[in-house]
Amino acid sequence: MREIVLDTETTGFDPESGDRIVEIGAIELIRHVPTENVFHEYIDPERAMPQEAFEVHGLGDDFLRGKPKFAEIGQKFLDFVGDAKLVIHNAAFDMKFLNAELKWLGLPQLPYDQAIDTLDIARRRFPGSPASLDALCRRFGIDNSARTLHGALLDSEILAEVYLELIGGRQPDFALSASSGGRNATGTDTAWTPPPRPRPLASRLKDSERDAHAAFVAGLGGKTLWPN
Repeated sequence: MREIVLDTETTGFDPESGDRIVEIGAIELIRHVPTENVFHEYIDPERAMPQEAFEVHGLGDDFLRGKPKFAEIGQKFLDFVGDAKLVIHNAAFDMKFLNAELKWLGLPQLPYDQAIDTLDIARRRFPGSPASLDALCRRFGIDNSARTLHGALLDSEILAEVYLELIGGRQPDFALSASSGGRNATGTDTAWTPPPRPRPLASRLKDSERDAHAAFVAGLGGKTLWPN
């Protein structure tokens, strides 16, 4: 099962008013475990950065000048995401911006049902409690001390930990490990399976237990499925 934990930073709140994405950070999960496969791009928004937005993420005009435009990374982003579920905190916001940018380029848009909204999950699990990313870090004891400003990749890393707690712990499906080696060059899963033992284990069945079983089966008649 492949999921992408994703966050964006923008110049404001409304793409239809001219706001743009300036950073995308995304982390791949395989069976709920982060791999080393990430997508991270700073993006030239082709407009000035409002002061209010700069104070949130610290990405200014000088830093973003010369970075790729969304038109240069849009298809690469779609290729990275594929059909994986997108784990996003306040998904409506990020999906709105991503689909606006994709629409302007004539690229396929992301279906809203492809997103898993951790804000919605948190509000349903803890009704009436604060559900911001920082509040959830405090609830689950997750260290977010490096988060002095919003940053898409750092927030995705933190959100991955929060998401695993929200769905029931770090190994909800009892997968013991995953890494980028869990997918081969074609992108298909290559799940590890144990090899056969070089020497079979010695039987622990006692002769008296074997004789008792044989007597029990014999008493069932001649049409038993497991006579031995």
